[in-house]
Amino acid sequence: MEKQLYLGKSPLRANADPVVGKQVSLDGEAFYQIANYDRMRPFFMTVVSDADHWLFISSNGGLTAGRRDANLALFPYYTDDKIRDMADVTGSKTLLRVRRGGRTFLWEPFSERAHGIYRIRRNLYKNFWGNQLIFEEINEDLGLTFRYGWSNSQQFGFVRRSWLINSGSTAAHVTLLDGVQNLMPCGTGSQFNLEYSTLHDAYKKSELLAATGLGLFRLSAIPVDRPEPAEALRTTVAWSVGLKRDLTLLSSVQLDRFRAGESLRAETEVRAERGAYFVQSEIQLRPGQSADWLIVADVNQSPSDVARLNQLLRKPAQLCKSLLADVQRGTAELQRIVATADGLQQSARALGCARHYGNTLFNLMRGGVFDDGYNVDSRDLFAFAQNANTAIATRHAAFFHRLPKTVLYGCMVAAARAVGDPQLERVCREYLPLTFSRRHGDPSRPWNKFSITTRNADGSRRLNYEGNWRDIFQNWEALA
Repeated sequence: MEKQLYLGKSPLRANADPVVGKQVSLDGEAFYQIANYDRMRPFFMTVVSDADHWLFISSNGGLTAGRRDANLALFPYYTDDKIRDMADVTGSKTLLRVRRGGRTFLWEPFSERAHGIYRIRRNLYKNFWGNQLIFEEINEDLGLTFRYGWSNSQQFGFVRRSWLINSGSTAAHVTLLDGVQNLMPCGTGSQFNLEYSTLHDAYKKSELLAATGLGLFRLSAIPVDRPEPAEALRTTVAWSVGLKRDLTLLSSVQLDRFRAGESLRAETEVRAERGAYFVQSEIQLRPGQSADWLIVADVNQSPSDVARLNQLLRKPAQLCKSLLADVQRGTAELQRIVATADGLQQSARALGCARHYGNTLFNLMRGGVFDDGYNVDSRDLFAFAQNANTAIATRHAAFFHRLPKTVLYGCMVAAARAVGDPQLERVCREYLPLTFSRRHGDPSRPWNKFSITTRNADGSRRLNYEGNWRDIFQNWEALA
């Protein structure tokens, strides 16, 4: 067995430290850390949300994400093996040219392109609430640490926050190219991308609103095989705050130019290429200094949504504050939902509390939870009855209108029984004002088609059940 291998003149370095899991604190929040996670086989995770976001991610960084279902994907929805294999071309990507001691070093965190050249350590962090995941790579040779993490915002979409920390003893001048790649446009479903991906690419069009740095990723037209107009009126968006943008790229075409030390040209319109959003910036870090920034993306945006967001981007500091506040609101709402099922507990065993929270959370995501205990919204009950049995809802419209705006479930059932029509009582008993449930599925079980619909079109909470009865009763039994 060879004691030392070389790549050219460079000795290959391997991290022989063991994989260790433990509770840690980052910025005052509890996380579970897996140190040296890259020594494990890649494994699959999810980042949860209080809203309709879905994000499935491999420990090697490959991911898929979107809103509601696979047809509103931000990154392509594939099975987990393909997601893992496409880590280098889908999702987060960062390249750095670091100037230290009169030399310029190329560093591409989390990439396997130059594996073994630097002494690196990689750590993975997930917060106990389940809605934030952070990847960390420590480059001991360059004295730099790079982190990026995924979280979500009901108002703004998917939030990727990055940190660059100078842990060395001298200043570091960094030319940074950071962003996300393989963004999906709106207008076609996941099945079209699976079957006709090369045709899909041909219809892609990416545009930049240069004044604010807002990227638009859409279709030049919706692919159809009929002589009819098919405009693509909705778009995926991406934008950044926290970095001084020297230029913006809308594709991955120029990444190799950056790797070669060449200058880049700004991209304001790109056609027939997979969408990406990269920002190039110069960062000067003193010893112990750090910088952080945000890249945010969302799907299914209308022209008015784009105009409103473009206006907000004219005040980036205020927008950043609103974004981070909305992320915190989402965390608080997730905690409230789990608390309604007694999923929060406090004891001396912090990991035991986290496990109880996680079990309750995933049970709720399958079966849901009653929105307001035993209270029933009579208007929503009537809407349910109209959908379940129009004849009964019409025949007993007076009964529904007599009910108070909010009524206890038992009183509602008793009032229905008193009418004397068994069919009315049956419909009322079938009403389950559940929220937060969703038809389940993920890239490791693609035969299950998931759907997450937590809000109605007017923004009110959607009260119904998804999934199937086996899951609902199975999970209620566990919760009981």
